[in-house]
Amino acid sequence: MMKGWIGYILRVNLTDKTYKKEAFSEEFAKTWVGGRGFAAKFLYDELKPGIDPLGPENKLVVALGPISGIPAPNTGKCVVAAKSPLTGFYGDGNLGTKVSDQLRKAGYDAMIVEGKADKPTMLYIEDDKVEFLSAEEMWGKGTYFANDWIYGKYGKNVGVLNIGQGGENMVRYAVIRSLEGRAGGRPGIGAVMGSKLLKAIVVKGTKPIPQADPAAMKALGFGDLKEVHLMDKKSGWSIQSTNGVLAWCNEVAGLPVQNCRKTSHPDAWKIDGERLNNARVATYGCPSCTMKCGITIHDKEKHESELDYENVALLGSNLNIFDLDQVGSLNYLCDEYGLDTMSAGCTLSFYADAIAQGATTGDFKFGDAERAKELLGLAARREGKVGNLLAEGSLRMAKEIGHNSEAYALQVKGLEVAAYNCKFIPGQALSFGVAPIGAHHREAWIITFELKLSTRESYGPEKAAKVIELQRIRGGMFELMVACRFPWIELGWKLDNYPKYFNLVTGLDWKLDDMWKVADRVYSLIKLNYIREFPAATRKGDYPPAVWFDPANADTEGPIAGKHLEEDKYDGLLQHYYDQRGYDKRGIPTKATLDGLGLSSEGADAEKYAKLT
Repeated sequence: MMKGWIGYILRVNLTDKTYKKEAFSEEFAKTWVGGRGFAAKFLYDELKPGIDPLGPENKLVVALGPISGIPAPNTGKCVVAAKSPLTGFYGDGNLGTKVSDQLRKAGYDAMIVEGKADKPTMLYIEDDKVEFLSAEEMWGKGTYFANDWIYGKYGKNVGVLNIGQGGENMVRYAVIRSLEGRAGGRPGIGAVMGSKLLKAIVVKGTKPIPQADPAAMKALGFGDLKEVHLMDKKSGWSIQSTNGVLAWCNEVAGLPVQNCRKTSHPDAWKIDGERLNNARVATYGCPSCTMKCGITIHDKEKHESELDYENVALLGSNLNIFDLDQVGSLNYLCDEYGLDTMSAGCTLSFYADAIAQGATTGDFKFGDAERAKELLGLAARREGKVGNLLAEGSLRMAKEIGHNSEAYALQVKGLEVAAYNCKFIPGQALSFGVAPIGAHHREAWIITFELKLSTRESYGPEKAAKVIELQRIRGGMFELMVACRFPWIELGWKLDNYPKYFNLVTGLDWKLDDMWKVADRVYSLIKLNYIREFPAATRKGDYPPAVWFDPANADTEGPIAGKHLEEDKYDGLLQHYYDQRGYDKRGIPTKATLDGLGLSSEGADAEKYAKLT
């Protein structure tokens, strides 16, 4: 019997209300590990290129890893994936949720949802039973209502995934929500649920998760949870949590301000980590977490709003809003509607910028928090011309508006950038450019390496090497196993701990290098998915926003006055990345690379769409 993996996926068809349990082999498990690996492989194999991401042919994948649901530091995560409505190719995200353990206790390592329901539906999964229930009482309501309704009916120990009005109305950056402030699936995975009329998934499991050495894993896992908690208390990281980085970004000219037209602001202190901690009214976290990062405040309307750096910077400073209560209100609305805070912030900032540049007309200006709140509602409901436009995301907006506005749409491959202004941070700009699903900071957060070592001006191969190293760890191992990166990133929890968990659960004897190879395999497969959907794509698809290359957009004062990314040097840095990855000049894995990763058949398939050398 396989250990570490249950060995089954749950396949659900909403169209004909059927479901079945499908086995997978140990070889498949070792090849793809779990989480992102499973999701990328399922979607590559089962989706035909060119299908509508918002059509019934798309599939929603919920995937877990071999340590999901096992008590150990920060293992309460799951991966959600589909063909992205925002980018047009593979998209995914992770979120903290009790689905991480409940789905595995129900007897599955993943589930694939197909087809489309005939009316608003909720899936209820309890061990071997799946029910297709009406969700009409929740339809049209926000995620907080949905969570409370579900908890009231089934208790708070069930695993929940749900969407708000943004997902129902197929906003292209709608996310999936769970628990208090947990959300995932930035490239519009919530919109895929909405397109299927699937309001929520509820999971309850009672079976044991098979482990090679459960006693040893239990002792190690609980002991390490306590150790991580002590490390957090000693470091004080949770006092400001992720928003502790805001003041630093402002100091080093890396803060997004005014649609990244500026890199710092004298009022940034008003929304920094110290102010956030002072306003704290509650703290939330994911399952199996002892370093909870969800600092919650009362927003302008007195709702509880859970904030972190990404949403404070992109709904705050990037919109020239420096009132923490108002930032909290914008964040609360995103969570209630089920909208990605990063894409929402960048889409609003692009709209304000396009108006300011004279590319379009409108009544929204930087700093107008009240109008920003109204616009989020319009977008979530796809109400009117403006609401429909905002619901499309910044790239599609720019294509509609024209007047060269695409140059200052803050996105890569359609996915809006995370909250780091890379006007003059080449390595972090590269990490956004080559992130496999679009500009996500999850993949390779190189900014501290780049600035602390005083290598800001370098476009050398060492930065490409660092991006690859971090991709293997952050977008690779942690997304495969599936676990949160924060103990390692913020507290220095050693990476060697994770193969220990993996081996105790599976009975294997893997090292970190084994994880890196699987990570490379998954990154290459996602790249093949991209080129299959966009066979005419060029290396320009791996470029960051054009505005960062614009001399006219350079700072006029401060530590990077007069400086900006240089396109020819960036292109050289990109080539370093391709060379080290074993990709050709278009950024496509070569046949030799694919053969070495065990992707010969997938490579042969991709040759039908683009010539591989």
